[in-house]
Amino acid sequence: MSGNTNTDILLAGAVAAFSVDLLVYPLDTLKTRFQSPDYARFYTNVATGKPNPALFRGLYQGVGSVIIATLPSSGAFFTTYERTKAFFTHINPSTSAHPNGLVPAPVIHATASSIAELVSCAILTPAEVIKQNAQMVSAGSSTNATIQTLAKFKSNPLALWRGYTALAGRNLPFTALQFPMFERLKEAIRADRDRRGLTTGTILESGMITAFSAGSAGAVAAVLTTPVDVVKTRIMLSAAGDGANEASKKQTSAKPGSNGLVDAFGKSVESSKATAKNAARNLNPMLSPEQKGKKSAWKIGTDVVSEQGMKGLWRGGALRGIWTFIGSGLYLGVYESGRVYLANRRGEHVDEAELL
Repeated sequence: MSGNTNTDILLAGAVAAFSVDLLVYPLDTLKTRFQSPDYARFYTNVATGKPNPALFRGLYQGVGSVIIATLPSSGAFFTTYERTKAFFTHINPSTSAHPNGLVPAPVIHATASSIAELVSCAILTPAEVIKQNAQMVSAGSSTNATIQTLAKFKSNPLALWRGYTALAGRNLPFTALQFPMFERLKEAIRADRDRRGLTTGTILESGMITAFSAGSAGAVAAVLTTPVDVVKTRIMLSAAGDGANEASKKQTSAKPGSNGLVDAFGKSVESSKATAKNAARNLNPMLSPEQKGKKSAWKIGTDVVSEQGMKGLWRGGALRGIWTFIGSGLYLGVYESGRVYLANRRGEHVDEAELL
């Protein structure tokens, strides 16, 4: 990849992520509220069942946490994806029957994107938990929604990582579906333009082709993975409740007159013991989610079906498809254009084969 440095990839990914966050965040907030178990109670008129004005208030609540986390997570994703894809392509053995490699390119793209997603999700999960809980805070509150949300995790910050498995479980099939479709569609469009003599070789052309290809592939992948997204949303929204419950238990166990004993941090001994016990239970890999006091993803999914039927697992799918078409198109379009622009500024050239 002679035309781009790691700095180019990080900068292009950061600018793309920032642009998408600002543009499509309101649609993401609406999607979260649609998928919430409290949607009917908070955002619909009791008499008519139609959405009330509260649904459209505070659409940018929690955006700060996402912007802060998205920049490093997107940089980590693209850097990992580019290098992993290049490595797999390099070691892919070629034969006379398969001159481009024994392993098909879509498999390489899907594998590279999945590995990159695992790295990205580890950075992004706390921000996703904060974001989705902040999106559900009443817009009429005088206290900042993000501050209110963070307060719920004060006594149990590890709860911020609850939902990593669900986030990865949604994003892995999403990227594994999106990137092979995206790569194939982009190649087809470029080949068609070359055949018709319409290729201009400009940054704008490259960005537009990438944006349309990424948006189309992303919309399809988003709709197909909506059931996993519904479960992920519910897991992350429940994380705040877990943090609040932990705080309540600590306050109860620390009432004056219990035994007067405190630990090195000034907390009651009983409170510290309870906290240690709960932490041990939550981190014990041998315990089931139910034994840890949490519902499994499967149980949450079956609860959704029992409450709303199968259509409940597809709630927000159309909206998610629309904002993913816009978001993915802008995200990868700006990213790829940024890479080309940064390389051109140094007088270097990025070959199309080296792009996403």
